[in-house]
Amino acid sequence: MSTTVRSARKGTTEAAWVRYTLIGIALTFMFLFLVLPLAAVFTEALRKGLDAYLEALKDPDAWSAIRLTLLTAAVAVPLNLVFGVSAAWAIAKYEFWGKSFLTTLVDLPFSVSPVVAGLIYVLVFGAQGWFGPWLAAHDIKIVFAVPGIILATMFVTVPFIARELIPLMQSQGNDEEQAAIVLGATGWQTFWRVTLPNIKWGLIYGVILCNARAMGEFGAVSVVSGHIRGQTNTMPLHVEILYNEYQSVAAFAVASLLALLALVTLVIKQVVEWQHEREIKTLSNLPPEHTANLKAAS
Repeated sequence: MSTTVRSARKGTTEAAWVRYTLIGIALTFMFLFLVLPLAAVFTEALRKGLDAYLEALKDPDAWSAIRLTLLTAAVAVPLNLVFGVSAAWAIAKYEFWGKSFLTTLVDLPFSVSPVVAGLIYVLVFGAQGWFGPWLAAHDIKIVFAVPGIILATMFVTVPFIARELIPLMQSQGNDEEQAAIVLGATGWQTFWRVTLPNIKWGLIYGVILCNARAMGEFGAVSVVSGHIRGQTNTMPLHVEILYNEYQSVAAFAVASLLALLALVTLVIKQVVEWQHEREIKTLSNLPPEHTANLKAAS
């Protein structure tokens, strides 16, 4: 076996000690800043035994925080899904005035602090805000209520789905959609039978990331929630309150539940990536005419 073939299989031409050093640095970093903190969370949560752990999770305020976190994600993620697909479709498939401005707006939550985002909603919808008097006159509550939490969460999670789909759609081009339209397909038929199958893995990946951020958001939600115990506290806010009250076991119990949700999200992400890679390998091993038939059948 030639040296070139061996290097290609290894994926790099550096000396072995360079590869092992880089791998060691990466593993050490992951252990110190990911594995060790996660282990500390679960260790502290179970410090007083399983009964104390379960008792902390049975607390009515904890259940209220869990329900509100799940509700917020259940509303924010589908709305961002609709926006993300629409924005990605418009940016990738069409040329129009203001396209670069729309792209900038999609990226805006990445550059704006979540705390600033929360303050913006207070400025707009608060009691002394732009629409505050009108909302008060009609008995509509947004800030310090569930709608404000959902709006703040949507703001910080806006880019995740759109940013996964935009480069994917741009790389695929418009040829398949145009061919479907020429063959008589409607706009909806083109989307469901051509576009959606092509972007499904990127879409699923974006939804997973969006959901993970929605459940773990703290800064923006902290500003607009009002920290009303049992009403407007999400799980991250409930952890902060418990920790500030020196209820460390209860705080780490709720934090461990958040960590479990994050780990489940990570597992789902890995499964999606594995399925995507397997599909790519399957399609790459098929003759071109078989690949075309599979796409047509889908």
